[in-house]
Amino acid sequence: MRDDDVKAAGGALLDWYDRHARVLPWRVAPADLRAGVRPDPYRVWLSEVMLQQTTVAAVGPKFERFLSLWPDVHALAGAADADVMAEWAGLGYYARARNLLKCARAVSGEWEGEFPRERAELLTLPGIGPYTAAAISAIAFDRPEVVVDGNVERVVSRLFAVETPLPQAKPELTELAGKLTPARRPGDHAQAMMDLGATICSPTKPACGICPLVTPCRARAAGNAAELPRKSRKAPKPVRLGYAYVARRSDGALLLERRPPRGLLGGMLGWPGSDWGDSPTEAPPFAADWQEVPGEVRHTFTHFHLRLAIRVACVSHEVGASRGDFVDKAEFEPSSLPTLMRKVWKLAESSLPPL
Repeated sequence: MRDDDVKAAGGALLDWYDRHARVLPWRVAPADLRAGVRPDPYRVWLSEVMLQQTTVAAVGPKFERFLSLWPDVHALAGAADADVMAEWAGLGYYARARNLLKCARAVSGEWEGEFPRERAELLTLPGIGPYTAAAISAIAFDRPEVVVDGNVERVVSRLFAVETPLPQAKPELTELAGKLTPARRPGDHAQAMMDLGATICSPTKPACGICPLVTPCRARAAGNAAELPRKSRKAPKPVRLGYAYVARRSDGALLLERRPPRGLLGGMLGWPGSDWGDSPTEAPPFAADWQEVPGEVRHTFTHFHLRLAIRVACVSHEVGASRGDFVDKAEFEPSSLPTLMRKVWKLAESSLPPL
């Protein structure tokens, strides 16, 4: 694509964004930017961390809730770890929540509450990788950084008809995305590319007829836009097995434990359980008449599928559990549990007798 075509494509994209930008709680609309409203780096950072591996629809309510509890980086830095982890429940990838707190405390302390503007400086903060650093620098501070997420990869691969499959194509796509990134309004350009991929240049049925880049798009001309980007075949995920134990006292209290700070679901409340593997060993937290719950809980992590068998027990008094503590019925909130543990509770609850 010639330089003039690239420049024209960038201009058409920004014109489209000015008319069709999505309204998002962390975004400053193009008209407001022209009126002098500046993005809040705290909101940009928080949204970008939340949006990793999560949909806009899922993030919206969580984002608003976080802002109501911790309206700025100093407030979040002073929050209790357990409170933040509980509010993060449902967003997954809980290491992000731990790094969120570390980053907030670094910005609040070492940077006196001001997020650094440059990508290189942002990369020194906990939990901020190349993509997030570029996004914050571009969107919050209008630096001409190349912002490439899954939506952008799809748009670029089609616009330039890149046949190399992902993930091998990532360096090439980043280089091509850099050619499109303008010196003027790079933050709006980054968000326009994301919006285009999310609303028009969709994975399976791109709406090429209303796309602002339909004229220069090489994949559209070749008739194979829906086939790009190509992807290398993934190896099947292994399956791990395990047990989870739900114990309830006669007063309604439930046995919960906080998982170790590192590892999957680190620092989150959950039900005591066994190891996860090919042949897990049953490991109830205390001796009791544990009953098998029909069915199983299935959950998928990044690198494996998990299948949990559930055991329930009812006890009439305090017992000496090897781990965990009984939580009063009035204080138990299933919504504060991570998604996996909520699935366990939903299946176990149906097998517990009424109080």
